[in-house]
Amino acid sequence: MQPYNQFAHADGMYTIAASLSGTNLERAGDHNQRVTLQAIRVSGQTTRAELVELTGLTLPAIANITKRLLSDGLIVEAGRQHGGRGQPAILLEMNPDGCFSIGVNIDRDHVTLVVMDLLGKVRARASREIAFAPPGEVADFFRTEITTILARTRLPLSRFIGIGVAMPDDLGRVNLAHWAEGYAAWRNVDVARLFADILPLPVFVENDATAAALGELQFGHGLRHRSFFYILISGGLGGGIVVDGTQFRGARGRSGEIGFLPVRSDRTPARTLQEAVSLSALYDRLTTAGYPINRPEQLAQLHGTAGEAVVADWIDLAADLMTDPLVATNCLVNPEAVFLGGRLPAALVDRLAAALNSRLADHRHLVPQVAPVLRAAMAADAPAIGAGMLSFTDRLLPSRAALMKTADN
Repeated sequence: MQPYNQFAHADGMYTIAASLSGTNLERAGDHNQRVTLQAIRVSGQTTRAELVELTGLTLPAIANITKRLLSDGLIVEAGRQHGGRGQPAILLEMNPDGCFSIGVNIDRDHVTLVVMDLLGKVRARASREIAFAPPGEVADFFRTEITTILARTRLPLSRFIGIGVAMPDDLGRVNLAHWAEGYAAWRNVDVARLFADILPLPVFVENDATAAALGELQFGHGLRHRSFFYILISGGLGGGIVVDGTQFRGARGRSGEIGFLPVRSDRTPARTLQEAVSLSALYDRLTTAGYPINRPEQLAQLHGTAGEAVVADWIDLAADLMTDPLVATNCLVNPEAVFLGGRLPAALVDRLAAALNSRLADHRHLVPQVAPVLRAAMAADAPAIGAGMLSFTDRLLPSRAALMKTADN
């Protein structure tokens, strides 16, 4: 039986195709425990004998590892497997209360916080629409909301293993519409310290589009598509590339930066794609037309007004400007699909996807393959959920970096 392939994190790459095969390297017990825990996670419920087949480890090794995992409260016994010969085998499954992680998404128009359990389920959520919130305001939001959540849920802080923060790489540097005074303070902020000063937990900082793609990889269409391009439409425009189940970040962690592609169009004065294709750009167009809004849900209130025509024109423009970049993506990356995610309402995402698919169809005779553009399965919280996964990856899931560190000790 071939090892089940699922998830790992190594030197900035996240993979859903990292082998669950164990290792016989000396002092690599930590890696084997990570592999075993991941095998239990992806199986739902499994037995020790099945874990031997899944991981390639010996039965004594699996017995010792599962004993430790049970002692640590990361897994639980879930009855017995009936129907086979002999004594029914004990079923093992993940303990959702084994540990918890916090995910935070900071963007130019909002801040969102989620608390996740070991199964990736969101146990609590808080979000606030804050336009260009400075670091201090974000810290105040986090401090207030996490205090409230901990008091309401009674989740023990001792079971929290980290905080993941997803945010644009250039927060405070890229000047979008309605730039707020003092927002440039983000250029000099130690983001990890900002949160660690509030809760004494390890902090992991990641690009928001990369984190959103990770969320899609773990809990969305990435479970069925091994190669895809994820496009995050938020206050700005970002992207994440997943190839053969591995999230590829590039030499400096800046791959997928579709928002910085130059724009040359008579239809817009925008110099880069995100200056035209982003919620900030759409809000600016609507404000100019006399329909000032600042929250995604307000877009639905434009039905039957002239503002609806502004949105339609923006979708048409966005599709025009994104077509050539997606043709290039199809040629260079060859993804199975392109997923549109972010805070744009689902109905508008579907309209944009349809417009893009229509334009891309005209290129089918020119390029080897054209991947369909689809709405991402993960909704607006994808960056926060992906950020929340970072702590689990660092501490518990298979990691090439952790294996190398262990093997070199």
